[in-house]
Amino acid sequence: MKIKEKLFRPILITKGRKTGNPHSVILRAVNHDGKIYFSRHRPDGDWFKNALANPEVKIQYKEMVFSGKAKLVTDEEFSQKISELKYPGEARAKEKRVTIEITLDN
Repeated sequence: MKIKEKLFRPILITKGRKTGNPHSVILRAVNHDGKIYFSRHRPDGDWFKNALANPEVKIQYKEMVFSGKAKLVTDEEFSQKISELKYPGEARAKEKRVTIEITLDN
């Protein structure tokens, strides 16, 4: 089963970069072209730092758990597009954000 919703709120599970323990957080996510995107204003959140340090992540959604690999989105224009998809019609869609792309395992 794959995630069909374009905008959804899953639990992102990362591996702590210091402790190695699982770290879970509920976030708003964007499903775009078969990949899942998470973003925030600054790269200072634990989940963000954890995903960069340990790219093997899990996404829990609707009683399902998906495994995947995270990477930083470096294309600022694409990051802006993800923000617009994440916050449709909202002023904060124009704010600059840092974005992580998750490629789900098959």
